[in-house]
Amino acid sequence: MSKNILVISEIRDGQFRNVTFEAIAAAKEISAGGEVTGVVLGESVTETANTLFHYGVDRVLKVESEKLAQYTPEGYTQALQAVVEKEDPDGIILGHTSIGRDVAPKLAARIGFGLVSDAISLEITGEEVIFTRPIYSGKAFEKMVVKDGLIFATIRPNNIAALEKNDTLTGKVESVDVDIKDLQTIIKEVVKNTASGVDLSEASVIVAGGRGMKGAENFKILDELAEVLGGAVGASRGACDAEYCDYALQIGQTGKVVTPDLYIAVGISGAIQHVAGMSNSKVIVAINKDPEAEIFQIADYGIVGDLFDVVPKLTEEFKKVLV
Repeated sequence: MSKNILVISEIRDGQFRNVTFEAIAAAKEISAGGEVTGVVLGESVTETANTLFHYGVDRVLKVESEKLAQYTPEGYTQALQAVVEKEDPDGIILGHTSIGRDVAPKLAARIGFGLVSDAISLEITGEEVIFTRPIYSGKAFEKMVVKDGLIFATIRPNNIAALEKNDTLTGKVESVDVDIKDLQTIIKEVVKNTASGVDLSEASVIVAGGRGMKGAENFKILDELAEVLGGAVGASRGACDAEYCDYALQIGQTGKVVTPDLYIAVGISGAIQHVAGMSNSKVIVAINKDPEAEIFQIADYGIVGDLFDVVPKLTEEFKKVLV
């Protein structure tokens, strides 16, 4: 039976995050030929909203308000609750991002339905939608099925492939009026601690450094390698604690959880806290001078050597092939 699915989009710096397009692909599969509707929140989003049609949505709903210019839990929850009550969908899909992790449980509580969080895949068996999600810091996986009511799930970035973009697809963006009120949080200014570049949580290539980097100034060799590979730079908690880099780069159980196509761990011992954030990477390369380092237990490829010799040589070799 076909289903009508809402996809809650997420915009950063005027553009949709890739996980929004991945959520559309998941929604198309779940809908089984039903209607997929994109939901866009913001202050002035009409032009940006049209992009969703290129990735397969059938309709787009926008909620515009100056109170939605920046994310706030109260503002977004009010707007989304109004849209859900108006549309009465069979399902809701959004990205398992910092915003998704915050707003999804709030919305689920408001509308009175359960939530499947951090799904990395889904399969359709008859009328059932089966989600797979990691548990115990990625050591095991569980399958969850929504037996009754609304299908509500967040999906982890970089796990469900987006549909191919088709610029010829168009549609009409419809407005939904929502009275946003009683905000307890007002965003005055957003200050970014890290330089602009590839989004760490959505990067297909990540070069991450640990305490073995020995200093903040040495992260420049990781920046150079990441730039050649078109990737992002991350770090272990140990490197962040040592003030080698900002905590915005932290990968691990208490940091970002990432699933890139290629993860290069440089000078990282492989503590379980860090492994919990990157163990589902498709290919893991470890560089460490200690042949007994735990990181080699999960690595697909290992290089035993001094990172200050190995990384620059890798960068030069990749330049020959890719630049």
